[in-house]
Amino acid sequence: MFNKSNFKEWFDRYKYSELAATSAVLISSQFSRIFNEVTTAYLITFSEYFAFYGVMIYRSYKSKAARNKDTNKKVSFHEILILIRNLFLEFGYPAALDFFFIRPFCMYWMPIKTGNYLAGIVLGKIAADSIFYFLSIVNYELIKRKS
Repeated sequence: MFNKSNFKEWFDRYKYSELAATSAVLISSQFSRIFNEVTTAYLITFSEYFAFYGVMIYRSYKSKAARNKDTNKKVSFHEILILIRNLFLEFGYPAALDFFFIRPFCMYWMPIKTGNYLAGIVLGKIAADSIFYFLSIVNYELIKRKS
């Protein structure tokens, strides 16, 4: 079911969004100097989501526009709605679970458990990403099969 080409496809699909999200996590983790741990955990989560989905939406739109350019078509409003629908189907419930529960939990507890703030943030991100990507990739593969 999963082979090397699947992993390359997933890596290529998510790499720039993940790079933006990781940068946002590391930058926003500095809010811990100003806010308490719980507030910082949610600020980190929000900034990560903003960066990840901003890049994901932009890349999806640019990809659609490039495909349409080959046929001299502009991206229609209907195509944008389909793009948004597919992203919602891919990330909907994984994002909700991740945003409200999993990621803040990991961002709060990992620094405490490790005793090292930066290492805890990195481990928290890896733990939360593992769950998020597993669920999202399952959805992505289901969407591809139905298309």
